[in-house]
Amino acid sequence: MIKIMFVCHGNICRSPMAEFLMKDLVKKVGEENEFLIASSATSSEEVGSPVHYGTKRILDALNISCAGKRAVKLAAADYTKYDYFVGMDSANIKNMQRIFGGDTENKISSLMSYAGIDRDVSDPYWTGDFKETYNDISKGVKAFFKFLKNFQKKY
Repeated sequence: MIKIMFVCHGNICRSPMAEFLMKDLVKKVGEENEFLIASSATSSEEVGSPVHYGTKRILDALNISCAGKRAVKLAAADYTKYDYFVGMDSANIKNMQRIFGGDTENKISSLMSYAGIDRDVSDPYWTGDFKETYNDISKGVKAFFKFLKNFQKKY
């Protein structure tokens, strides 16, 4: 089983969008039992909050449910529980390294790097542009899934 944790600052916009898009993708290809997919925050300010209405609106339009999702904070103990920690921006990457005390197993990566794009996923909490964020995350998730499938074939 491949265990993936998507990470952003508050776990209400970008990382839950990535979590539920990835869950939908693996379900559509009949591989949902091969993955454990979750999301979390590097900060505690939104812990317990539901998914932001802008993210929920995008997911609802795609008929993807995020019912019951509440923001949770990433913990140091998560490092041994997951194979991949996929951050939405460079601040998330730095904060994950701080929380984990480093990245000795090279588990931390940037979502957009899988799509060959050297920039952060824009944060719709500040921009209000959830469509742009969806476009980024959709590209990133599809490229990440392709990476995982190619990686599995090699080993």
